[in-house]
Amino acid sequence: MRKHLYSAAIAGAIGVAAGAFGAHALKAPLTESEMLSTWNTAVLYNLIHAPALLGAGLFSFTDRPAVATWLARASTCWGIGIALFSGSLYWLSLGGPRWLGPVTPLGGIFLIAGWLCVVGAARKLRPDANK
Repeated sequence: MRKHLYSAAIAGAIGVAAGAFGAHALKAPLTESEMLSTWNTAVLYNLIHAPALLGAGLFSFTDRPAVATWLARASTCWGIGIALFSGSLYWLSLGGPRWLGPVTPLGGIFLIAGWLCVVGAARKLRPDANK
């Protein structure tokens, strides 16, 4: 489960760096191309899911294997989701090819799936659930 902690750290660092870069070095070109809002959406979703990755990674060190499995699934979905959703928006904001547009909702589906995996983990935390 350490890989999910690494993913959380990388996602958090990229989110903070992208936010700062967008607010300073890229502000003028992103404003001129009317892509600042898109960039900020990418940063927001990136930064929302970094602590989610961290929490899932930390809570996956449990004596309940079913819970750990669901949290690992959530982390995997969030990692893919961040890469596809935020990554495609970052790239589009910087003038990337328009075919990236359909990649963004696919990333969103992975982000949603990650949250649904947390539901699976929560169900395994019920007192009557099997380990």
